[in-house]
Formats: sequence, structure tokens, C-alpha cells
Amino acid sequence: MSSPSTAPPAPNNLKRIVAASLIGTTIEWYDFFLYGSAAALVFNELFFPDSDPLVGTLLSFLTYAVGFAARPIGALVFGHYGDRLGRKKLLVLSLLMMGGATFAIGLLPTHATIGSMAPVLLTVLRLVQGFALGGEWGGAVLLVSEHGDARRRGFWASWPQTGAPAGQLLATGVLALLTAVLSESAFGAWGWRIPFLLSGVLVIVGLWIRLSVDESPVFKRALERAEARKADTPAERMPLVAVLKHHWRDVLVAMGARMAENISYYVITAFILVYATTSAGVSKQTALNAVLLASAVHFAVIPAWGALSDRLGRRPVYLIGAVGVGLWMFPFFALIDTGGFGALLLAVTVGLVMHGAMYAPQAAFFSEMFATRMRYSGASIGAQFASVAAGAPAPLIATALLSDYGTSTPIALYVIAASLLTVVAILAAKETRHRDLADVSPGTENGADAPVKTGAAEDARAL
Repeated sequence: MSSPSTAPPAPNNLKRIVAASLIGTTIEWYDFFLYGSAAALVFNELFFPDSDPLVGTLLSFLTYAVGFAARPIGALVFGHYGDRLGRKKLLVLSLLMMGGATFAIGLLPTHATIGSMAPVLLTVLRLVQGFALGGEWGGAVLLVSEHGDARRRGFWASWPQTGAPAGQLLATGVLALLTAVLSESAFGAWGWRIPFLLSGVLVIVGLWIRLSVDESPVFKRALERAEARKADTPAERMPLVAVLKHHWRDVLVAMGARMAENISYYVITAFILVYATTSAGVSKQTALNAVLLASAVHFAVIPAWGALSDRLGRRPVYLIGAVGVGLWMFPFFALIDTGGFGALLLAVTVGLVMHGAMYAPQAAFFSEMFATRMRYSGASIGAQFASVAAGAPAPLIATALLSDYGTSTPIALYVIAASLLTVVAILAAKETRHRDLADVSPGTENGADAPVKTGAAEDARAL
């Protein structure tokens, strides 16, 4: 029997919350992935024209990685204020920042116009994108997790996760359409700007939907309890300090869990545009089409994996993905090397299905690790600090390995090593599926599954 704090909300209200989180995350990931695809396709020529083609691609991916470097800072800032002011306000701000930076990239002069200032400005805007995305993820998944039915939390919380493949699908689809209807010279001259400018329209739609939803009820109750107890408790700690004191093991688990998930995703979706076109002789259009179709499958399987995590637990499903993506790496590159579209599509699709088994339960899994008044900080820090070592350098490392060795073998071994690290992290974690988000206290760290009765007092001290 559900406690009042976790009683299922009205279905229509929950669906509206899910829709708001999904559409917002789709727009943010569209902006973020659009940059990654453009970095692989045209930015090396537009912003680093004096370099060797492969070196230009490396420099282009370096600006891509800069966005990841800003994500931990965004996680700290947005997590801090999200735990103090609420999830909704910070989600609106992150959407505005991301959309504004993406729109500005569409207006940016290239190296041919303003010289070396072009890549500098590009890097600054990429930093803004990364900062915004660092705060987006935690708030979006928490808004759904803290509204949702505890018995189906894995399923409902996985929907904001589908924003990643949906954003990838949208970004890749727009680029594929433009490369299909425009000549290569027209696309390089002005066509690449269209998807970036389109972000302005998408942000307006996203803001309209996000402003219509309510704040998380779990957070509002925790805030009320903390305010009522202020006179009787010591000064509240900053969320970061509280997270590192009470949940340091959970942060390490989250970081380890992200390694295979993050690295494999960017190798499969971003680096493939380089590898397939330079080593396998596949056209840009063919590579984009394969990622486009595979992203549609990825979108569909994430809620299914999330629902399975409600039945089997977060850890078993996560382990399926971590082991699966490691085992798939050698077949993945072997299929791409054939140069056939069907083989390329199969390689990317299976890789993303395995990735989905990690990504789907991640939202509920990370949310269930932390106490309410430090949950935004904890989930965001664990997820985004890992991205600096995982997703940020993944395309850069993969491209460098390809340049140095001329073969996919070291790249496959790189992903397999990340998979082994994630398996160790998940085995070190404890199952969280039955935890009540209103009752998880800082004292549990990575421990017991049973509800904790002191949640109110701990929430008051959490900051």
C-alpha cells in the first residue's frame, strides 16, 4: 500500500508532467546533438580550414568536448538552486540558455569571415550549451520521478530519457533532409545554419509546455518541513557538502555506471559519422540515415527497458546493457567495415538497444539514491562529473586512436574497458527499486532498501 507521499497521481496530471519533461529534454538534446553531428560533418571545414582534414575533425571534436567540461559546473549550480528553489524554475532557465546558445551558433560567422575569432566564439557558445545541459538532466528526471507512481517509477522516469534519442532523431533527421535536398556546397555555405536557427522555435514550444506544470510534490513537502524546523535545527549545509558527506558512495556508483553508457553512446552515434565515412567508404547521407533509423528504435525500447526494471530491478537491467554493449563492439565495427547499409544499420541499432538497457533505468536508479533536499545535486553531480571522463573525450579519443592505429580494434577495446568499469560499479551498488523517494535519508548512503522514518528531520538538515 502506497504512502501518501508516493500515492499514484492523477493519470492526466502525470502524463502532462511526463510530456513536459520529455519535450523539454528532446529540445535540449536536439541542440546538444546537433552540434555533435555538425562537428563531424562541417565544422572542421568552416572553423578549422587550415588543418589537415582528420586534424580538423579532431579540433572540431575538441570544441564538442568543451561542452561536457561545462556540464559538471552546470550540475553544481543548477543542483544547488534546484534543491533550494525547486525543479521547475531551473528547468525553464536551462531551456532558455540552451536554446539561446544554439540559435546564436546558427548566426555565427565562420573562419573565412572573422578568422580565429570564429572558433573562439563557437567554443564559448558550446560552453553555454554544456552548462545548461548539466542542469537539465537532473531536474527533468526528478520532476517525473517525484510525481510518479512508485510501483512504475522505472517506466515513467524512463520517458525523459527518451529525450536523448528523440533529440538525436530530430537533429539527425533535419541534417539528413538538408544534405539530401541541398548540394554539398550549399549545405556548407548556409544550409547547416537552418537546424540551429530552428531551435528558437522549438524553445518557445518547450517553454509553453514547461510553464504549465506544477512543482514536484515531494520537493514541496520536504521544503515545507525544512522551513518549519529552521528555528530548531542548526544552519543548513550546502547541497554539495551534504551530498559528499552522506552520499559519496552513491556518487561514485553513479559515475562508474555512466562510463559504459556515456562512452558507448557517443562512439555509436557521433564517432560513427567519422569512421563510416573515412574508413568504410560510406557516404555522409548513408551514415546519417543509419543513425536516424536506429535512433527511432532506441526511442521505442527505452520505456520497455524502464518497465522491465520495475519488475526485475534497476541493477539486473543495467548489467544487461553494460555487458551487452561490451560484447557488441567487435561485431559493431566488423559490420560497418562491410560498407553495406543493412550491416551499418544493424550495427548501430543493436548498439543502441544495448545502450537503452543502461539508460532507461538510470533516471529512477539515480533518483532513488539520494534524499529529497539533495537529490537534484546528487543525481546531477554523479551523472555530469562522469561525463567529463566519459562522453566528453569519447569521440576525440576514438578519432585519435583511428588516426594512430588505422584500425577499429583499439576503439573496441576502449569501449569494452568502460563496460567492465560499469559492471564493477553496478555490482558494488545495492538495489533501489523499492525505496520511497519521500523517505530516503542521507544516513542510508548506499544501504538498506527499507523506508526510513526520519526523512523529515533529515531533509531539514540536508542543506
